[in-house]
Amino acid sequence: MHDKLFHSPVALTVGLGFKREIASLAEMHDFLTNWTTSRRGPLFRNAVKACDLAVPGYVTIEQARRALVEFAQAAGILWPDLEPAAGVHAVARGYGGYAA
Repeated sequence: MHDKLFHSPVALTVGLGFKREIASLAEMHDFLTNWTTSRRGPLFRNAVKACDLAVPGYVTIEQARRALVEFAQAAGILWPDLEPAAGVHAVARGYGGYAA
């Protein structure tokens, strides 16, 4: 398969909370091919079809990427957009703006 790259990778949660990035049609194809048979549904089939159609150019690469994102969201494996933030707390300020 001639590899075609996404404009930005799709980050997925795999295994025990590990992050995997899918950056191309070939990686998307490999990931979907190895997806658990018991968890394949309509959005999985849409993603596979979009991937297959994007290779010869019948749909755009971005349409295939969007199908992967929709599948990942429904399957609960889309990596969160934001990394966990460090704990932040307000500091009380005294007169003159200096921390008390």
